[in-house]
Amino acid sequence: MKSVALHNLGCKVNAYEIDVMQQLLLEKGYKIVPFDEKADIYIVNTCTVTNIADRKSRQMLHKAKKNNPDAIVVATGCYVQTDAEIIETDEAIDLAIGNNRKGEIVRIIEEYLENQSANDVMIDINQTEIFEELELKKTSDHTRAYIKIQDGCNQFCSYCVIPYARGRVRSRRPEQVIEEVKQLVVSGYREIVLTGIHLSSYGIDFVSKNSEDYLGAEAMKEENSEIISGLSVKDIAQKRGYLLNLMKELHEINGLDRIRLGSLEPRIITEQFVKTLSELPKVCKHFHLSLQSGSDSVLKRMNRKYTTQEFREKVNLLRNHFENPAITTDIIVGFPGETDAEFEETRNFVKEIEFFEMHIFKYSKRKGTQAAQMKDQILDQVKAGRSSILLELEREMSKEFREQFRGKQLSVLFEEKKELGNKTYWIGHSPEYVKVAMETAENLENKIRQCNLVSMLTEEIVLSTEIRNR
Repeated sequence: MKSVALHNLGCKVNAYEIDVMQQLLLEKGYKIVPFDEKADIYIVNTCTVTNIADRKSRQMLHKAKKNNPDAIVVATGCYVQTDAEIIETDEAIDLAIGNNRKGEIVRIIEEYLENQSANDVMIDINQTEIFEELELKKTSDHTRAYIKIQDGCNQFCSYCVIPYARGRVRSRRPEQVIEEVKQLVVSGYREIVLTGIHLSSYGIDFVSKNSEDYLGAEAMKEENSEIISGLSVKDIAQKRGYLLNLMKELHEINGLDRIRLGSLEPRIITEQFVKTLSELPKVCKHFHLSLQSGSDSVLKRMNRKYTTQEFREKVNLLRNHFENPAITTDIIVGFPGETDAEFEETRNFVKEIEFFEMHIFKYSKRKGTQAAQMKDQILDQVKAGRSSILLELEREMSKEFREQFRGKQLSVLFEEKKELGNKTYWIGHSPEYVKVAMETAENLENKIRQCNLVSMLTEEIVLSTEIRNR
């Protein structure tokens, strides 16, 4: 029995995919061991969203070879897809497997073990229309499961290399998503998180191909007439509400308590979209809207297709239909040409919106993108200073958001036990993704409790007392 150690870098989609790869290996009799231990095979699921991600990917691949020079080191994922020439010359890497091939991990590894080479490990990701069908049965997290329902991106933001790593938009068939979620619920999972590379594009490829099979012949007549009338594929997909329809079907699954959405584009937030979500009690009041900049001039250079005013209107829609929703976002600082005045616009805008959490990224030049060719690249020390300013602002806003729940009741799904000081706490999350602790010796794993939030236990954790069971 050969041992395998796996390490994941990057997004929730990557996390889902490595969980599936581990599951496939276990089913074939491989032994899974920690990455720091000696293994026969190491698999690093790489990321390429920034230069730092590239560097971490290389570091983990070299660490694997150092752990066991005789091991087979396998690189998978986005770094493999975008930097094939570098991968080929890296002596630490024995086998490289691109995106849309992760479901064949066992076949590829066993072919390599037999022949010291493997076929069909890479495809032209920019040409495929196939969604790689993976199915997750369980994860290391026993309460919450991430479900990949979409891959690829058609947006081509000027700073982003991901469309070249993941290809064009490909959506998973709704019946397959529903079946996977049902199986996870049977296995005890109470919350699911829908994820994708560009989740808001879910379903646009259903319009352009296999639409009749999905929608039915009568609906296709309507679709075709709409196309003739000049609506874009995206407009039709939003009008038909593919993501909403999937959410409504998932909402009917018995035993599923929570549905959480991954990152959304502001443009998908419409009155109808938000109103429908607000009528589904299982939908968590936690919305990640990708902003990237609070300056309209920077947004335009980024090729983001909205303005700050439009973003503001989307946030207001969410707050009109949900009580105290958690609004989180991503911000890039130091984009080429970002002036002090433009950064100040961003700082003022995020302060006005009052986000619960912000993920702050320093702009990273990516080969092959428009932004890499732009003039006025920002110095690293300027990026670092701007990042520090927003991180401090984020801490203040996060604290204010959590503290507003003191004295209020929230539903908490408990996940893990922790020792803090001399006391034992169970830690979980509310629908707003507020981290909550309860001091108890009872095993609360995967249990939902209605809790009264009484004080701040730490900067990031709210202390609670139990009101009643659920």
